[in-house]
Amino acid sequence: MACVSLRSLIARLPYPSSAAQQAIGIAAVVTQAGIGVTGSVVRVTGSGLGCNTWPKCIGSSLVPVHHPGIDTINQWIEFSNRMLTGVVIVVAALAVLAAWRIQIDHPHRRRLVKLAWLMPGGVVLQAVLGGITVLAKLEWWTVALHFLASTPLVWLAVLLLKAFREGDEPARPLVPALGRRTLVVLIVLMWAVLIAGTTVTGAGPHGGDLNTHRLAVPVDRLAQVHSGLLIAYLVVLAVFGLTLLRGRAPKSVWQRYAWVWAVALAQGVLGTVQYALGVPEAMVSFHVLGSALVIIVTATLWTGTRDRGPVLSKLPAAPEERELTPAS
Repeated sequence: MACVSLRSLIARLPYPSSAAQQAIGIAAVVTQAGIGVTGSVVRVTGSGLGCNTWPKCIGSSLVPVHHPGIDTINQWIEFSNRMLTGVVIVVAALAVLAAWRIQIDHPHRRRLVKLAWLMPGGVVLQAVLGGITVLAKLEWWTVALHFLASTPLVWLAVLLLKAFREGDEPARPLVPALGRRTLVVLIVLMWAVLIAGTTVTGAGPHGGDLNTHRLAVPVDRLAQVHSGLLIAYLVVLAVFGLTLLRGRAPKSVWQRYAWVWAVALAQGVLGTVQYALGVPEAMVSFHVLGSALVIIVTATLWTGTRDRGPVLSKLPAAPEERELTPAS
């Protein structure tokens, strides 16, 4: 009964225009990627324990207050990052409302709603992992899990943006079967690169706090594994390009493929320069931004290799065509 009432309330909302749908989808991608970048700022400035408890900030206070041994600037950097989570939640909620409002008029749009619901669900998981990270005093593996949990959310946000723009027909591949299998290998390697990157961070100089434990493995050895996996990613990317040549892929797929090369190479160069310069703080955050961009362009390539037909829900349905039973 409560679900029916909530659905009736959402049905009264204005139907989201194509521009609104696209704006919400883009905002989901930007916020999911951006929260990881701001988290890196917290880490490189040594502000990870600026708020030394969770869900409150200092002692019994929800906001920064004077505390011996914690600089005010570090408190506010960490607190500001926590507040940005609120922005991510708002965008996630808008995605759910927009997708649900669309499904009320177009009941076949179940996939769009499912993708939208993953956004707030993921934010809650991230908040819990963030709390565990603080309570564990920034143990390197908790920081790694906190970052890695954000990466599938960036990927899913790209899929959500695409879902706003496409239909709901069964996916029709635009590349050969070998290309699809190669692309799966590429995606697995992408996450292997990300995981290896967190171990480099765990052993590196920026732990978020001077007293946090670090991964007791030589950084140069971990960096070699990280860079080796990136090279493997690029090799598989090249192989994927060969499958596109054989399959005569459409221009749109080639454009996405070119973007993956551009971003991945730039990220590799940035990582090399960052390591050579002794991992300066600003470059760490740019490298985290680069990792988010790699996820975005790889996800965009993935969605671009299949066609689900044209979107048929740009406009609301006529009132008499709306489904009167609760949407599943």
